Amino acid sequence: MTASDLDFEELLKKYDYKFQKGDLVKGVVCGYDSQGVMVDIGAKTTAIVPTREAVDKDEKLEDKFEKGKEYEFLIIKEEDEDGKFVLSKKKVDFAYAWKELEKAKAADETILGTVASIVKGGILVDISGVRGFVPTSQLRSKETDLEVGSKIELKILTLDNQQNNFILSNKKVYEDSAVEARKNVFSQIEPGQVVKGDVVRITDFGAFIDLGGIDGLLPLSQLSWRWIDHPTDILKVGDKIDVEVIAVDHDKQRVSLSLKNLEPDPWLEAEKQIKEGDKVEGTITRIKHFGAFVEVFPGVEALLPHSEVADIQNELKKILQVGDKIDTYILKFNPSDKRISLTAKNPEDKSEGTTEE
Repeated sequence: MTASDLDFEELLKKYDYKFQKGDLVKGVVCGYDSQGVMVDIGAKTTAIVPTREAVDKDEKLEDKFEKGKEYEFLIIKEEDEDGKFVLSKKKVDFAYAWKELEKAKAADETILGTVASIVKGGILVDISGVRGFVPTSQLRSKETDLEVGSKIELKILTLDNQQNNFILSNKKVYEDSAVEARKNVFSQIEPGQVVKGDVVRITDFGAFIDLGGIDGLLPLSQLSWRWIDHPTDILKVGDKIDVEVIAVDHDKQRVSLSLKNLEPDPWLEAEKQIKEGDKVEGTITRIKHFGAFVEVFPGVEALLPHSEVADIQNELKKILQVGDKIDTYILKFNPSDKRISLTAKNPEDKSEGTTEE
């Protein structure tokens, strides 16, 4: 064998590679041309990574691939007659990203996605180069509240590589965190505590207060010592208030709250200043078929029977209305039951008349 034959044999050994389509290979970036990225994988000629298999349309080859640096690639086309292989970087990134997504789904982790586009029935999101779909029913906010490029927290509902099915939920993130928050709050809350909360909903019978994961009910009767027609008289959605916990039902996960318990009990002060027989000026707060309720002391209501209301109306020659001020007398005062009965006539005059008869 001649020297030239030996040189040729050595050259053949150098390029005795067994690359084939589907192989994962490592290669060093040699440069860039109009077709894409040129990569040395140890074959006879440099392999090519087409631009479409290297970067997204908004990316530049030079920004993603550093010349002289080694990367992993997937052979997507075996060598042609010139000995050139065609590679893909995107498919490698996709495979690694998919494995990470499988781990995230198994661990029920929250992941961060980027809104790629808003489509009919939901939004498309990008997570490490993988496109997923979030249906409208799984969005906590409306699509109109989202913008392309904005970040959104998500949990994976389905992940099927074979069917290319990747469905996510934004709502589940908040539902799961709300369940955990409820457990934490219920483990710490107890009657008598004063807690801070946000008014999140108002109804005719009261207001719902967000205590940081659970909504407590603030009934109409617990809003104030004064008569309140509707919660909106003193509250509005978004208000931040202090409330006292008055009851906790762990089985039904319900919390009852009070606002008026944080105010001094006006009946205690009224007991010091009011006694039976006193003449008082009060303001009518409610009128019922059986009589009128009159505020005779700040936060303290007394009942004037219907017959007595009629007497005052006859005397004044007008129909009494809510807000009218009238003079009455304390007929009976029971502080322990928080009840006061009124009369339009001076009880002393009545007793004197009875004696003369």
